[in-house]
Amino acid sequence: MYQYSLQWFQRLFSAAVKQSVPNPDAEKRVVNLNDFFTLALYRNVCRSLFEAHKLLFSFMLCTKILFGANEIDLQEWRFFLAGPSGQIEEKPNPTDWLDDIEWKQTYEQLYVMGQLEAFKGIDSYFIEFHKKFKKIFDAVEAHEEKMPGEWEDRLNSFQKMIVLKSIRADKITAAIQNFISEKMTKEFIEPPTFDLQACYNDSSNVSPLIFVLSPGTDPVADFKKLAEESNMMDKIGLVSLGQGQAKYAEAAIEKAKLEGGWCLLQNCHLSISWMPRLEAIVEQLNEQMNQEFRIWLTSMPSPNFPVSVLQTSVKMTLEPPSGLKSNLMRTYANMDNKQLNDCAKPNEYKKLLFAYSLFHAIIQGRRKFGAIGWNIPYAFTNEDLDICKI
Repeated sequence: MYQYSLQWFQRLFSAAVKQSVPNPDAEKRVVNLNDFFTLALYRNVCRSLFEAHKLLFSFMLCTKILFGANEIDLQEWRFFLAGPSGQIEEKPNPTDWLDDIEWKQTYEQLYVMGQLEAFKGIDSYFIEFHKKFKKIFDAVEAHEEKMPGEWEDRLNSFQKMIVLKSIRADKITAAIQNFISEKMTKEFIEPPTFDLQACYNDSSNVSPLIFVLSPGTDPVADFKKLAEESNMMDKIGLVSLGQGQAKYAEAAIEKAKLEGGWCLLQNCHLSISWMPRLEAIVEQLNEQMNQEFRIWLTSMPSPNFPVSVLQTSVKMTLEPPSGLKSNLMRTYANMDNKQLNDCAKPNEYKKLLFAYSLFHAIIQGRRKFGAIGWNIPYAFTNEDLDICKI
């Protein structure tokens, strides 16, 4: 479902040119435009990625920029991705804190690493001063530890990550986050909260909006809330696709085109045979139609979904946020002052609402443990939080 077109990229760049801070100085204008567009690209792509892939995209974006500035060596990059290859003659284990298997893996990486220009001699240094590296191996926050001896000043941030990977590979994710924050900004490791209004603002009457679903998610509540805020509740049509629903879907699209309404087609992955027809309908859309018209689609990831529709659309992944902070931010983003103050005792209500939101975020964070602690696995969606609020 991760498909983007050149036209989509061009529209995003044109919007960045219009919205970025102007400056009469050409060099400063280029810097402003570059910074604004990079962040806009990150946010637009990030909202269409699943949580598991957002940091990877951010890291790839960061390294591509650094490659363009010649700040990353290609051989070091290959070693970071692939590690050592081939057979080497292993030396006796000089440490008392690495077992034989760990030593074998570590020495292989250090020996091959030592063939790279920036790491010359690191393998022999490790054997002689291995106790200095034990501090990194034992540290809870190993990615925050300094390199021993001359290596702290001799290596740059990326090269230090390569060394860390050979000693404490479990901390490489945290190290990558620090690396991105250093080379870009912290904004690139904090994915934006789900904002349906912003997604709608980026769409047009010829670009569908697609909810890419994950198990246990349902965007209908968010869709209806936006429709109500946009005074479109009387102009929405919902069709759940499946066997025999194709004619109703086409009728709903035609009605929305004539009235300037919104048409939501749910579960496109259940109507694969109708997808070529949907592709033809989207290709025939033109900007002369009513500007209020929108096609909304929901689908689980499917290889049969039309690529051309994916490339021209505004895509949004819908899955529970990961982490306590992300969960709370998502919950707060759906609140407004009217909701918080529209009661007899707003101060007491806000305290209760915070407690419910915190509890809901903690419960959602326990997803990774499956059914442990519960009789059955349960999604605990936003609808459950809404029921608690009532």
